[in-house]
Amino acid sequence: MSVASSARDVPGGGYRFLPGIAPFSSGAAAASGYQVVHATLRAPIPWRDGFALIDRHLHAEGRPRTALCAIELRSPAPFSFDGFDGFNAGYRALLAEWKLLVDGENPIARTNVAPVVGAPTEPSLYGFGYTIPGGTPRPTFIVAGAGEMRERGVGVEGIVRHGETSAAAMREKAAHVMAIMQARLQGLGVGWSDVTTIDIYTAQPIEPFLAHTVLTPAGASAIHGVRWFPSRPPIVGLEYEMDLRGVSRELVV
Repeated sequence: MSVASSARDVPGGGYRFLPGIAPFSSGAAAASGYQVVHATLRAPIPWRDGFALIDRHLHAEGRPRTALCAIELRSPAPFSFDGFDGFNAGYRALLAEWKLLVDGENPIARTNVAPVVGAPTEPSLYGFGYTIPGGTPRPTFIVAGAGEMRERGVGVEGIVRHGETSAAAMREKAAHVMAIMQARLQGLGVGWSDVTTIDIYTAQPIEPFLAHTVLTPAGASAIHGVRWFPSRPPIVGLEYEMDLRGVSRELVV
């Protein structure tokens, strides 16, 4: 399946990205002749040190910085809206320093959550994605994390069922995020049958809604199940987040 026209090329990166917001894109998919590789750190390290690790890893792989297409972060606790904006300003400045922005747009997909147990003491790198030459029979991609936010820029009023964690509220939150995942897959020109990993991030029980709201709509990819990270999304008030990927190569570094 070809990448949709809504995705933009990253010069020298070997991938295309789905435009998102200033701190991150909505997702990244490998260009023809390339594939996305996903790497997980054995243990998170402070995020700036993490970028130094990425730099060394890309150099060892013979890949430029522009091959970096996704970042996964773990934070001590959810941010306030203002605190999140402050963190994002520093994060985006580093991407600009690396010359990764494309005409001012951020091509790097991202997930940033706060683990319930074992959270780091400062925002830290947990994983990343990058491209290497060599196509695969199926498309490879990473869809950025999304929480149950109907509209950005309006504060808690934009959160689906804000302040509620009943089974019914969590089903509605999960359904909203699944719709975002579907739109992002479509925007990248891929489908649920191409997904190899479904990640769920919430501190709330997932059993009441998992089968009907997540696995059934996921279709063929439901055979892989889900990975549940007992975690909170990055902003206070959000209760549920997901991300997705479809890759052929997974590393632990």
